[in-house]
Amino acid sequence: MAVIGFIGLGHMGGPMSANLVKAGHTVQGYDLVPAALAAAADNGVTTVSSIADAVRGADAVITMLPSGKHLLDAYDEVLPNAASGALLVDSSTVDVADARAAHQRAQEAGFGSIDAPVSGGTAGAEAGTLTFMVGGSEADFQRAESVLEPMARKVIHCGGPGNGQVTKMCNNLILGASMIAVSEAFVLGERLGLSHEALYDVAAVSTGQCWALTTNCPVPDLVETSRANHDYEPGFAAALMLKDLNLALSAAEQSGTDASIGRLATDLYRRFNEEGGGGQDFGAIIKSIREHSGS
Repeated sequence: MAVIGFIGLGHMGGPMSANLVKAGHTVQGYDLVPAALAAAADNGVTTVSSIADAVRGADAVITMLPSGKHLLDAYDEVLPNAASGALLVDSSTVDVADARAAHQRAQEAGFGSIDAPVSGGTAGAEAGTLTFMVGGSEADFQRAESVLEPMARKVIHCGGPGNGQVTKMCNNLILGASMIAVSEAFVLGERLGLSHEALYDVAAVSTGQCWALTTNCPVPDLVETSRANHDYEPGFAAALMLKDLNLALSAAEQSGTDASIGRLATDLYRRFNEEGGGGQDFGAIIKSIREHSGS
């Protein structure tokens, strides 16, 4: 079993670290928020008062932070204090350029590193069923597998440094756009007299089938796993969807990719966030579509 430093014990990092403890690892955890530290301690994490203490003596260091700036700032403390030979694993969702900058800094300091953002939301973090999209060398990927497996349903190597982040933004571009399309279809159907049940029963077994429909349906009482059944309490918040779409749109612009649907999806989630929906599940965007539909 390994000693793992874990930096960022919030809604995702907290349950992820708890699953590492359940797997028999020793986890040294740090977070700026006292309540997050207390919850992690209740789950068996050895909580510490600094990043330096979290990484000292660790075989691997996992970061789960809000942005690329937070990641690179954390590396100012990680790199001089981590044990020689430690593997650095970043599971934050950040800009590809920041992910590759973190890789370069780790390499220059003599550490192996991977970017390993996740899909699966808080429910996946709690259940240990996340999908990890990994960017980095084959050797570092193989080293990371035993660390990631207690938190994962799937661990997929997506290529070189930064490619985990590329995969994550592409996946969430699909997810955000498909949730809007599913929501618009339900609103169109209800305005024309079609029952939610009839539309779901057909689309769920036809060419309109997708995860946004059959796992996180934006209409309540059709799918057991949907956050709509719980007043849109977030599994994946609309504010985080907007963050990921902004990252995808920025990458599209930098790479010269025509991403018209991505741009529209970003605009619609921005509008929903400005209307106060950022703290709800991203499927709650159906409310905004209803509100903006004609009389």
